[in-house]
Amino acid sequence: MSKNPIFPGCDCDSTIPRRTFLKTTLTAAAFAARARLPLFGAEDRTRNKPETLVTTLYKSLSDEQRKAIAFPFDHPLRSKVDNNWNITEQTIGKFLNADQQAMVREIFLKLHSEEYGDRVIKQVEHDAGNEGFGSCSIALFGEPGTGKFEFVLTGRHCTRRCDGDSVEGTAFGGPIFYGHAAKGFNEKADHPGNAYWFQALRANQVFKMLNGKQREMALLGDGREEKGTETVKLTGKTQGLPGVPMTELSRDQKDEVRLVLADLLAPFRKPDADEAMKLIEANGFDHLHMAFYKNQDIGNDGVWDVWQIEGPAMLWYFRGEPHVHTWVNIRQNA
Repeated sequence: MSKNPIFPGCDCDSTIPRRTFLKTTLTAAAFAARARLPLFGAEDRTRNKPETLVTTLYKSLSDEQRKAIAFPFDHPLRSKVDNNWNITEQTIGKFLNADQQAMVREIFLKLHSEEYGDRVIKQVEHDAGNEGFGSCSIALFGEPGTGKFEFVLTGRHCTRRCDGDSVEGTAFGGPIFYGHAAKGFNEKADHPGNAYWFQALRANQVFKMLNGKQREMALLGDGREEKGTETVKLTGKTQGLPGVPMTELSRDQKDEVRLVLADLLAPFRKPDADEAMKLIEANGFDHLHMAFYKNQDIGNDGVWDVWQIEGPAMLWYFRGEPHVHTWVNIRQNA
């Protein structure tokens, strides 16, 4: 296996693993449940669930800390998402003690698969600048261990959640965001070193499988505007969404879309990935539409940097121009 460094100066093996392609006759359930390869040498993070650590973190907070970063569960701030923001003014590195900082870091790692956790946190540290992970901020909603709760971590190119299934019918506990500017704000056509560019390459495999009529339906002009939480607003529509509907695809093309969805979910822990796939299928796979955007093609190379998969109650919007921004919202109901 070749090694392509994701982060300059990183001495770890940051190869994007090539996931095994399955035969197109497998069922949707098999796609959702297919095993992930472990990252060799990765720290064992199975001892405690992140929800347990969130409870421990909450109990460790002083009165002053709780006043600043703890809110009622139904606070409107809990549902917000953006590409570069701090959910509270207090940053991890300056407001939490060393033990608390270590817990937050471990919670973040446990929200991801062992295969991708280390490289994802390196992405956050890289994009955050000099303060690294410490420049992120957190908020806690509700009281862990006594009822509904949610932990939210935000920073540049990062919004992650841990809710212990408190938010019913919602993958990841609500909308999330991830991105990467690997080697500057304006990336080159092949996005060297980008932690998530592999996802766009996988999506482009679907486009290559489309025939002429399907490509005409799938290939549009400009992608959606990024407007914070409004970016991931769900329509509830089963028809008339941007791009080619799954009803126009053959069985093998649909199977490839399912494989792409599984690869999009690969960086996240298995329970969250499985819940997301379950919700997508429950809303009707044939209601999904897939679109590619030709006006934002870096290098005019026909490898579409901007694309999305949208359904009545889900959106996965990948904007790879000028660097990667990814908006995700998957629910049971719009």
